[in-house]
Amino acid sequence: MLKEHAATTATESSHGRMALIFDFDLTLAPSTLDALVRRCGMDPETWKRDRIEPLRMEGWDEILAKSYALVRLSRSGDVRITQDLVAEVGRNLEPYEGTLDMFESMRRTAREVAKDVNLEFYVVSSGLYNVMAATSIARDLDGLWGTKLHFDDQTGELDFPMLTVTHPEKVRYILALCKGLDPTGPNAPAHVYQDVPGDKWHVPLDQVIYAGDGSSDMAVFRFLHDRGGIALGVYKSDQVEGWSGMEQVDPQRRVQNLARTDYREGSELMQSLTLAVESIARKIALRRLSRGE
Repeated sequence: MLKEHAATTATESSHGRMALIFDFDLTLAPSTLDALVRRCGMDPETWKRDRIEPLRMEGWDEILAKSYALVRLSRSGDVRITQDLVAEVGRNLEPYEGTLDMFESMRRTAREVAKDVNLEFYVVSSGLYNVMAATSIARDLDGLWGTKLHFDDQTGELDFPMLTVTHPEKVRYILALCKGLDPTGPNAPAHVYQDVPGDKWHVPLDQVIYAGDGSSDMAVFRFLHDRGGIALGVYKSDQVEGWSGMEQVDPQRRVQNLARTDYREGSELMQSLTLAVESIARKIALRRLSRGE
């Protein structure tokens, strides 16, 4: 008979950390871009049609087109987009109902299953970082990445996008945070793909939950599906049609549940998040047991 724990080298390594990663715009709160454009006195849909679509037709990347259109708006003389104005937009942006209570609820859920488990929260979004960082949500986040704007040192006015996060790049950011690497360092993005031993990862990919609102998250859904993570889809009550036709996409890009953006206790989304957190916490508890911890 084998001695106690003699076979532990045959079991998986144990990590006591898990990550709940969100998109931001239309997932945790309304669109950061729309909120900023509205604060500038313009209708977001009209502005996008008149200012962004022509750039896209010229071949511009969508995220760069949005940033450049903001720069042109600020330079037009109609409104000055400053760092203070953008921060004001963030402070006034209301998260979806129940969002702020969700963080501690999920931490409590994880701890009830696996004592001392560390649940971390992240945002990886193409939305405006400078707006997101000023919201009430930011204080609960362990990391936040988004399209970052640069402001002139002298005038304080918006002058250029400093960093953009395109939809396919979300996978790179998630891989970097899971490996414990900086996705925006001087050698990015290549260094994100360097080999890191499994026991040195910050968070294993199969201990990751991701929630996003649609087509911009498809690459992440596929990535996590292939690596044992959990993907959840969310939608506003009046925008569920945005998910229509999803049954025709690659089955590996599908989510494990689709729920309305309602973070109040007892909602379908909170039930989905709770079950996902419990599932991974139980996996952590099992792995700890297998290692004799």
